[in-house]
Amino acid sequence: MRRRDFVTAAALVGAATAATAQTEATPRRGRLKQSVTGMPFDPKMLLEDRCREAAQLGCVGFDLVGPKDWPTLKKYGLIPSMAPPSGVTMEDGIIHKEAHEKSLASLGAAIDECAAGGCPNIITVGGQRRGMSNAEGADNAVAFLNRIKARAEDKGVNICLEVMNSKLQDPGLGRKDQICDHLAWGVDVVQRVNSPRVKILCDIYHLQIMDGDVCRNIQQNFQWIAHFHTGGVPDRHELDDTQELNYRFIAKTIADLGYTGYIAHEFRPSPGHDPIQSLKQAIEIMTV
Repeated sequence: MRRRDFVTAAALVGAATAATAQTEATPRRGRLKQSVTGMPFDPKMLLEDRCREAAQLGCVGFDLVGPKDWPTLKKYGLIPSMAPPSGVTMEDGIIHKEAHEKSLASLGAAIDECAAGGCPNIITVGGQRRGMSNAEGADNAVAFLNRIKARAEDKGVNICLEVMNSKLQDPGLGRKDQICDHLAWGVDVVQRVNSPRVKILCDIYHLQIMDGDVCRNIQQNFQWIAHFHTGGVPDRHELDDTQELNYRFIAKTIADLGYTGYIAHEFRPSPGHDPIQSLKQAIEIMTV
Protein backbone atom coordinates (compact mmCIF):
# COMPACT_ATOMS: atom_id res chain seq x y z
CA MET A 1 0.00 0.00 0.00
CA ARG A 2 1.29 3.46 -0.90
CA ARG A 3 1.83 5.85 1.98
CA ARG A 4 -0.91 8.21 0.72
CA ASP A 5 -3.41 5.32 0.51
CA PHE A 6 -2.43 4.14 3.98
CA VAL A 7 -2.91 7.62 5.46
CA THR A 8 -6.30 7.96 3.74
CA ALA A 9 -7.46 4.56 5.02
CA ALA A 10 -6.27 5.34 8.51
CA ALA A 11 -8.12 8.64 8.45
CA LEU A 12 -11.34 6.91 7.39
CA VAL A 13 -11.03 4.32 10.17
CA GLY A 14 -10.37 7.09 12.67
CA ALA A 15 -13.38 9.05 11.50
CA ALA A 16 -15.60 5.99 11.71
CA THR A 17 -14.34 5.24 15.22
CA ALA A 18 -14.95 8.82 16.31
CA ALA A 19 -18.46 8.75 14.85
CA THR A 20 -19.23 5.52 16.69
CA ALA A 21 -17.92 6.91 19.96
CA GLN A 22 -19.97 10.07 19.44
CA THR A 23 -23.10 8.00 18.80
CA GLU A 24 -22.55 5.94 21.94
CA ALA A 25 -21.99 9.08 24.01
CA THR A 26 -25.12 10.84 22.74
CA PRO A 27 -27.64 11.04 25.60
CA ARG A 28 -31.06 9.52 25.04
CA ARG A 29 -33.94 11.90 24.44
CA GLY A 30 -36.22 12.99 27.24
CA ARG A 31 -35.91 13.39 30.99
CA LEU A 32 -37.16 9.93 31.98
CA LYS A 33 -35.16 6.70 31.88
CA GLN A 34 -37.54 4.26 30.24
CA SER A 35 -37.40 0.53 30.75
CA VAL A 36 -39.57 -2.40 29.71
CA THR A 37 -40.94 -5.69 30.99
CA GLY A 38 -41.67 -8.77 28.92
CA MET A 39 -45.38 -7.93 28.73
CA PRO A 40 -45.43 -5.60 25.67
CA PHE A 41 -43.69 -8.16 23.45
CA ASP A 42 -45.03 -11.08 21.46
CA PRO A 43 -44.85 -14.01 23.94
CA LYS A 44 -43.06 -16.09 21.29
CA MET A 45 -40.24 -13.56 20.83
CA LEU A 46 -36.88 -14.64 22.25
CA LEU A 47 -35.34 -12.56 25.02
CA GLU A 48 -32.38 -11.64 22.83
CA ASP A 49 -34.72 -10.25 20.17
CA ARG A 50 -36.70 -8.38 22.82
CA CYS A 51 -33.52 -6.80 24.14
CA ARG A 52 -32.42 -5.76 20.66
CA GLU A 53 -35.77 -4.12 19.92
CA ALA A 54 -35.95 -2.41 23.33
CA ALA A 55 -32.48 -0.94 22.95
CA GLN A 56 -33.16 0.26 19.42
CA LEU A 57 -36.35 1.98 20.60
CA GLY A 58 -34.49 3.84 23.34
CA CYS A 59 -35.04 1.78 26.47
CA VAL A 60 -32.19 1.72 28.98
CA GLY A 61 -33.34 -1.18 31.16
CA PHE A 62 -35.39 -4.39 31.35
CA ASP A 63 -37.50 -5.31 34.40
CA LEU A 64 -38.28 -8.66 36.01
CA VAL A 65 -35.58 -10.71 34.27
CA GLY A 66 -33.60 -13.11 36.46
CA PRO A 67 -29.82 -13.04 36.97
CA LYS A 68 -29.08 -15.86 34.52
CA ASP A 69 -30.30 -13.62 31.69
CA TRP A 70 -28.60 -10.39 32.77
CA PRO A 71 -25.64 -10.98 30.41
CA THR A 72 -28.10 -10.93 27.49
CA LEU A 73 -29.50 -7.59 28.65
CA LYS A 74 -26.04 -6.11 29.03
CA LYS A 75 -25.05 -7.32 25.56
CA TYR A 76 -27.51 -4.73 24.24
CA GLY A 77 -26.60 -1.99 26.69
CA LEU A 78 -29.59 -2.60 28.97
CA ILE A 79 -29.40 -2.82 32.73
CA PRO A 80 -31.54 -5.19 34.80
CA SER A 81 -33.65 -2.34 36.18
CA MET A 82 -35.71 -4.50 38.57
CA ALA A 83 -35.19 -8.08 39.74
CA PRO A 84 -38.07 -10.57 40.22
CA PRO A 85 -39.45 -11.18 43.74
CA SER A 86 -37.01 -13.88 44.79
CA GLY A 87 -38.30 -15.99 47.67
CA VAL A 88 -41.36 -13.82 48.37
CA THR A 89 -44.58 -15.33 47.01
CA MET A 90 -47.71 -13.54 45.88
CA GLU A 91 -49.68 -15.59 48.42
CA ASP A 92 -47.59 -15.08 51.58
CA GLY A 93 -45.79 -11.88 50.65
CA ILE A 94 -44.16 -10.18 53.61
CA ILE A 95 -47.16 -10.12 55.96
CA HIS A 96 -47.36 -13.77 57.01
CA LYS A 97 -44.90 -14.43 59.83
CA GLU A 98 -44.71 -18.16 59.19
CA ALA A 99 -42.99 -17.44 55.86
CA HIS A 100 -40.59 -14.78 57.14
CA GLU A 101 -37.49 -16.86 57.80
CA LYS A 102 -37.47 -18.57 54.41
CA SER A 103 -38.32 -15.35 52.59
CA LEU A 104 -35.65 -13.35 54.40
CA ALA A 105 -32.97 -15.85 53.44
CA SER A 106 -34.01 -15.85 49.78
CA LEU A 107 -34.43 -12.09 49.58
CA GLY A 108 -31.07 -11.51 51.23
CA ALA A 109 -29.32 -13.72 48.69
CA ALA A 110 -31.16 -11.95 45.85
CA ILE A 111 -30.06 -8.55 47.15
CA ASP A 112 -26.46 -9.76 47.03
CA GLU A 113 -26.97 -10.91 43.42
CA CYS A 114 -28.46 -7.54 42.50
CA ALA A 115 -25.52 -5.68 44.00
CA ALA A 116 -23.03 -7.89 42.15
CA GLY A 117 -24.93 -7.68 38.86
CA GLY A 118 -25.70 -3.96 38.77
CA CYS A 119 -29.45 -4.29 39.38
CA PRO A 120 -30.68 -1.30 41.44
CA ASN A 121 -34.12 -2.61 42.44
CA ILE A 122 -35.89 -5.77 43.55
CA ILE A 123 -39.66 -6.13 43.71
CA THR A 124 -41.56 -7.44 46.71
CA VAL A 125 -45.26 -7.84 47.53
CA GLY A 126 -47.51 -7.52 50.55
CA GLY A 127 -49.26 -10.87 50.23
CA GLN A 128 -52.85 -12.09 50.42
CA ARG A 129 -54.81 -11.06 53.49
CA ARG A 130 -56.54 -14.39 54.15
CA GLY A 131 -58.59 -12.61 56.81
CA MET A 132 -55.74 -10.54 58.26
CA SER A 133 -56.52 -6.92 59.11
CA ASN A 134 -54.72 -4.05 57.41
CA ALA A 135 -53.20 -3.02 60.74
CA GLU A 136 -51.81 -6.46 61.58
CA GLY A 137 -50.52 -6.88 58.03
CA ALA A 138 -48.75 -3.53 58.17
CA ASP A 139 -47.13 -4.41 61.50
CA ASN A 140 -45.89 -7.73 60.09
CA ALA A 141 -44.61 -6.09 56.91
CA VAL A 142 -42.71 -3.46 58.92
CA ALA A 143 -41.17 -6.18 61.10
CA PHE A 144 -40.05 -8.11 58.00
CA LEU A 145 -38.55 -5.08 56.26
CA ASN A 146 -36.80 -3.88 59.40
CA ARG A 147 -34.90 -7.18 59.47
CA ILE A 148 -33.66 -6.89 55.86
CA LYS A 149 -33.23 -3.14 55.38
CA ALA A 150 -29.63 -2.99 56.65
CA ARG A 151 -28.57 -5.52 54.03
CA ALA A 152 -30.29 -3.51 51.28
CA GLU A 153 -28.64 -0.33 52.57
CA ASP A 154 -25.20 -1.93 52.70
CA LYS A 155 -25.57 -3.27 49.15
CA GLY A 156 -27.20 -0.18 47.67
CA VAL A 157 -30.28 -2.04 46.39
CA ASN A 158 -33.87 -0.78 46.67
CA ILE A 159 -36.54 -3.16 47.97
CA CYS A 160 -39.68 -1.98 46.15
CA LEU A 161 -43.09 -2.83 47.61
CA GLU A 162 -45.60 -2.94 44.77
CA VAL A 163 -49.02 -1.36 45.15
CA MET A 164 -51.57 -3.53 43.28
CA ASN A 165 -55.30 -3.61 42.66
CA SER A 166 -57.46 -6.18 44.40
CA LYS A 167 -60.64 -5.11 42.61
CA LEU A 168 -60.22 -7.21 39.46
CA GLN A 169 -60.23 -10.98 39.87
CA ASP A 170 -58.71 -11.82 36.48
CA PRO A 171 -55.05 -12.62 37.37
CA GLY A 172 -53.97 -10.82 34.21
CA LEU A 173 -55.56 -7.60 35.44
CA GLY A 174 -55.71 -7.74 39.24
CA ARG A 175 -54.23 -9.41 42.30
CA LYS A 176 -56.81 -11.25 44.35
CA ASP A 177 -56.90 -10.42 48.09
CA GLN A 178 -53.61 -8.47 48.03
CA ILE A 179 -53.19 -6.35 51.14
CA CYS A 180 -51.00 -3.69 49.51
CA ASP A 181 -53.83 -2.48 47.30
CA HIS A 182 -53.83 1.22 48.20
CA LEU A 183 -50.91 3.60 47.99
CA ALA A 184 -51.61 4.84 51.53
CA TRP A 185 -51.08 1.35 53.02
CA GLY A 186 -47.76 0.92 51.25
CA VAL A 187 -46.56 4.41 52.13
CA ASP A 188 -47.44 3.85 55.80
CA VAL A 189 -45.28 0.71 55.80
CA VAL A 190 -42.23 2.27 54.15
CA GLN A 191 -42.51 5.43 56.26
CA ARG A 192 -42.38 3.34 59.41
CA VAL A 193 -39.41 1.33 58.12
CA ASN A 194 -37.78 4.68 57.28
CA SER A 195 -34.95 3.39 55.10
CA PRO A 196 -33.55 4.99 51.96
CA ARG A 197 -33.57 1.50 50.44
CA VAL A 198 -37.19 0.49 51.21
CA LYS A 199 -39.55 2.22 48.81
CA ILE A 200 -42.71 1.88 46.73
CA LEU A 201 -43.08 0.42 43.25
CA CYS A 202 -45.86 2.65 41.92
CA ASP A 203 -47.72 0.76 39.24
CA ILE A 204 -49.74 3.54 37.64
CA TYR A 205 -52.31 1.11 36.22
CA HIS A 206 -53.09 -0.33 39.66
CA LEU A 207 -53.00 3.12 41.29
CA GLN A 208 -55.66 4.47 38.92
CA ILE A 209 -57.99 1.54 39.55
CA MET A 210 -57.77 1.67 43.36
CA ASP A 211 -57.09 5.31 44.21
CA GLY A 212 -57.33 7.52 41.13
CA ASP A 213 -56.06 11.12 41.33
CA VAL A 214 -52.84 9.71 39.90
CA CYS A 215 -50.66 12.77 39.55
CA ARG A 216 -51.58 14.28 42.92
CA ASN A 217 -50.93 10.92 44.60
CA ILE A 218 -47.51 10.72 42.93
CA GLN A 219 -46.65 14.30 43.88
CA GLN A 220 -47.69 13.91 47.51
CA ASN A 221 -45.87 10.61 48.00
CA PHE A 222 -42.95 11.09 45.64
CA GLN A 223 -40.24 10.78 48.28
CA TRP A 224 -41.35 7.20 48.99
CA ILE A 225 -41.44 6.03 45.35
CA ALA A 226 -38.40 4.35 43.76
CA HIS A 227 -39.83 2.82 40.58
CA PHE A 228 -42.82 3.04 38.22
CA HIS A 229 -44.72 0.65 35.96
CA THR A 230 -47.10 1.73 33.20
CA GLY A 231 -50.27 0.27 31.74
CA GLY A 232 -53.42 1.65 30.18
CA VAL A 233 -56.71 1.60 32.09
CA PRO A 234 -59.11 -0.18 32.01
CA ASP A 235 -57.60 -3.04 29.99
CA ARG A 236 -53.84 -2.70 30.64
CA HIS A 237 -53.40 -1.96 26.94
CA GLU A 238 -51.50 0.82 25.15
CA LEU A 239 -50.81 4.19 26.74
CA ASP A 240 -52.69 6.06 24.02
CA ASP A 241 -56.15 7.61 23.76
CA THR A 242 -57.85 4.21 23.57
CA GLN A 243 -57.41 4.17 27.36
CA GLU A 244 -58.47 6.70 29.97
CA LEU A 245 -55.12 7.93 31.37
CA ASN A 246 -53.19 10.86 29.89
CA TYR A 247 -49.71 9.35 30.07
CA ARG A 248 -48.00 12.35 28.48
CA PHE A 249 -49.24 14.50 31.37
CA ILE A 250 -48.26 11.82 33.89
CA ALA A 251 -44.77 11.64 32.37
CA LYS A 252 -44.38 15.41 32.63
CA THR A 253 -45.53 15.32 36.24
CA ILE A 254 -42.95 12.67 37.16
CA ALA A 255 -40.16 14.38 35.22
CA ASP A 256 -40.94 17.76 36.80
CA LEU A 257 -40.43 16.19 40.23
CA GLY A 258 -36.82 15.48 39.27
CA TYR A 259 -37.26 11.71 39.16
CA THR A 260 -34.00 9.88 38.41
CA GLY A 261 -35.12 6.25 38.59
CA TYR A 262 -36.68 4.01 35.95
CA ILE A 263 -40.19 3.81 34.55
CA ALA A 264 -40.92 0.43 32.96
CA HIS A 265 -43.62 -0.34 30.42
CA GLU A 266 -45.89 -3.16 31.54
CA PHE A 267 -48.84 -2.97 29.18
CA ARG A 268 -50.29 -5.63 26.88
CA PRO A 269 -50.80 -4.65 23.22
CA SER A 270 -54.42 -4.72 22.11
CA PRO A 271 -55.43 -7.69 19.96
CA GLY A 272 -54.37 -7.15 16.37
CA HIS A 273 -51.80 -4.45 17.22
CA ASP A 274 -48.13 -4.73 16.32
CA PRO A 275 -46.34 -5.09 19.70
CA ILE A 276 -43.20 -3.27 18.55
CA GLN A 277 -45.17 -0.34 17.17
CA SER A 278 -47.19 -0.17 20.39
CA LEU A 279 -43.99 -0.08 22.44
CA LYS A 280 -42.50 2.56 20.15
CA GLN A 281 -45.62 4.67 20.61
CA ALA A 282 -45.50 4.27 24.42
CA ILE A 283 -41.86 5.37 24.53
CA GLU A 284 -42.66 8.41 22.40
CA ILE A 285 -45.60 9.36 24.65
CA MET A 286 -43.37 9.17 27.74
CA THR A 287 -40.49 11.10 26.14
CA VAL A 288 -40.88 14.54 27.74
